[in-house]
Amino acid sequence: MKKTVTADKPIGTHTPLLWLVAVGFFMQTLDGTIINTALPAMARSLGESPLRMQSVVVAYSLTMAMLIPASGWLADRFGTRRVFFGAIILFVLGSVLCSASKSLGMLVASRVIQGAGGAMLLPVGRLTLMRVVPRTEFLQAMSFVAIPGLVGPLIGPTLGGWLVQYATWHWIFLINVPVGLIGCAATLWAMPDVRGVTRRGFDLAGYVMLACGMVAISLALDGLSELGLRQITVLVLLVFGFALITGYWLHAARTDEPLFPPTLFKVYTYSIGLLGNLFSRLGSSCMPFLLPLLLQVSLDYSPLRAGMTLLPSAIAGMLMKRAATPLILRWGYRRVLVLNTLLVGLATASFSAAAPGYPTLALLAQMLIFGAVNSLQFTAMNTVTLAGLDASGASAGNSLFSMMQMLAMSMAVAAAASVLAGYHDIFRAQGASGTLHAFQATFATMGLVTIASALIFWFLPPKTAMGTGADISARE
Repeated sequence: MKKTVTADKPIGTHTPLLWLVAVGFFMQTLDGTIINTALPAMARSLGESPLRMQSVVVAYSLTMAMLIPASGWLADRFGTRRVFFGAIILFVLGSVLCSASKSLGMLVASRVIQGAGGAMLLPVGRLTLMRVVPRTEFLQAMSFVAIPGLVGPLIGPTLGGWLVQYATWHWIFLINVPVGLIGCAATLWAMPDVRGVTRRGFDLAGYVMLACGMVAISLALDGLSELGLRQITVLVLLVFGFALITGYWLHAARTDEPLFPPTLFKVYTYSIGLLGNLFSRLGSSCMPFLLPLLLQVSLDYSPLRAGMTLLPSAIAGMLMKRAATPLILRWGYRRVLVLNTLLVGLATASFSAAAPGYPTLALLAQMLIFGAVNSLQFTAMNTVTLAGLDASGASAGNSLFSMMQMLAMSMAVAAAASVLAGYHDIFRAQGASGTLHAFQATFATMGLVTIASALIFWFLPPKTAMGTGADISARE
C-alpha cells in the first residue's frame, strides 16, 4: 500500500520518514570512517602491506562520487521508495561480500557495491524530504537528519578499533546487516513513493565522460603507490581523465539537459567555493586514512587505543559547529577561509613531529586543534559555495558539490598514499625508522598542499556575507 504524504502536514507526521533518512545517513557516514582503524588488521589478514590498503577507501568514495549525479534522475524515474530500498539492499549485499573477502581485489570490488548503495542513501532521502516536508519546516527536518551524520564519524574509528581488537575486522561490515534489514522494512512502511512531476531526460553521454574521467584520474593517483603502474601509464591516465572532463564541459555547453549546466559557474562564490573545496581537501581529507596508520604502524598503538586517540578530533569538530557561524559573521568568509586554511595546513603538518615516546597529551592537543579548525573549514566552505545559488540552480549545484566532495576525498587518500609510498621507497633502507620518516614527510607534504590552497579563497569578494539558505554545515 503506497503512502501519500502532503506538504501541509506538520513535521511530526513525518517523524518515521525523518528517522529512516537519518539512519541511512548514519550508515553512510559510519562506514566511511569505521574502516580506517581496521586497515592494518585487514592487511595482515589478506597478506598485504598496511601502507598499500588505500584502494579499500578510494573504491568506496569514488563509487559514491560517480553515482551521486544519477541519484536524482533514478529517483524521478523509478520512485524514491524503490531507489532507497534498492540502495539499502546494495549496501547490505556489499557489506556481506566485504566480510567474506579473501583477497584485496575481492574486498575492493565489494566496496564498490557497498559504495553504490551508500551513494543513494543521503541524496534520495534528502530529495524526498524536499518534496514532502513544508519549506517552513525543511531546515528543522534537515537538522534532525544531520545529527546521526555527525555521530557516525564520532564513533566510527573507536568502534572499528574495538571490533578489530576484541572480535575480527569482518564485524565492521557485518554490523550493517541487521541495521540494513530493519531499514528495508522501515522503507516499505515510511518512505513515500515520490517521483518527479515532469519526466526529464538523462544525459548519458555526459555522465559517461564525467564518470570515466574521474576514474582515470583516481587510478592515475593510485597507480604509482598500489597498482604498480609505470610512469608513462600514469601520465596517459591523467591526460585521458582530464580530456574526458574537459570534453564533458564542452558537451554540457551544447546540450539542452546537461547533468550540470555551465551556468552554475556564473555564480562567482560557487566557482571559488567548489575549487577551494577540491584543492584544500586534497590535504585535509587524507587525515582519517593516515592517522590510524601512523598510530598503529609506527607508534605501535593497539586498534582500540588508536580509535580512542582520534576521538578528540571528532568532539572538537562537533563543538566548533556552534562557534562557526559567529566567527564567519564577524570576520567574513574571505578572512576566515584564508586564515583557517593556513591553520588546517599547519595542523596537518604538525603530526610530522609524532614519534615513539611522543607525549600523549601533546598528541591529543594536536587532535583537538585539527578537529576544530577542520570543522570550521568545512562549515565555511560548504556555506559559501551554496549560498549564492538561486532556486533554479540549487538542485544541480548541490549535486555537483556533493560529487566534488566525494571525489576530493577519494583523490586525497590516493594522493597521500602515493606520497607515502614515494617517501617509503626513499627511506626504505632505514627499516622501521624509515617507515616513520616516510609518515613524517607525508604529513609535512600534505600540510603544504593545504596551505597552498589558501590562495584560492583570497579571490573571494572581501565582503562576502553569510547566506541564510545554505546551512549544510552539519553534514561534516
